[in-house]
Amino acid sequence: MNCPRHQSDPFWKIALEEAKIGFEEGGIPIGACLVYKDRVLGRGRNRRVQLGSVIRHGEMDCLENSGRYPPKVYHNAILYTTLSPCWMCTGAILLYGIKKVVIGENHNFKGPEEVLVQHGVEIIHLDDEECKRLLTSFIESNPELWFEDIGKITD
Repeated sequence: MNCPRHQSDPFWKIALEEAKIGFEEGGIPIGACLVYKDRVLGRGRNRRVQLGSVIRHGEMDCLENSGRYPPKVYHNAILYTTLSPCWMCTGAILLYGIKKVVIGENHNFKGPEEVLVQHGVEIIHLDDEECKRLLTSFIESNPELWFEDIGKITD
């Protein structure tokens, strides 16, 4: 499902802002925001480079920054992310029972979205042009770092 009015969504703006902050910090420009009942529980960005981490993708950083909540909160939360979730982030979404994920784009990378759908997760695709341009620019300038982030072996 596509959502043409996402530019006015304040939670989407937070996820995109996080991606831009990550880019400015020299990291991979992927951001996320977790929302429950119109309240931001947490926000984050891919900070693998900044923290020297193997797991701090945007969604994982967002969840870490959100803190602990009862399962019913996650089940009724919405996760906004600028990029289609990878297998690791998909696993976290399923583990915590998040039932709605808003994805900025999946042209530069498409994770196992069908697995999310098979487990009852509603996906909304924004197909955001600014989001695509930001990541495309990063990938063109930093292919090795990008391949490291998605676990692609290059020779």
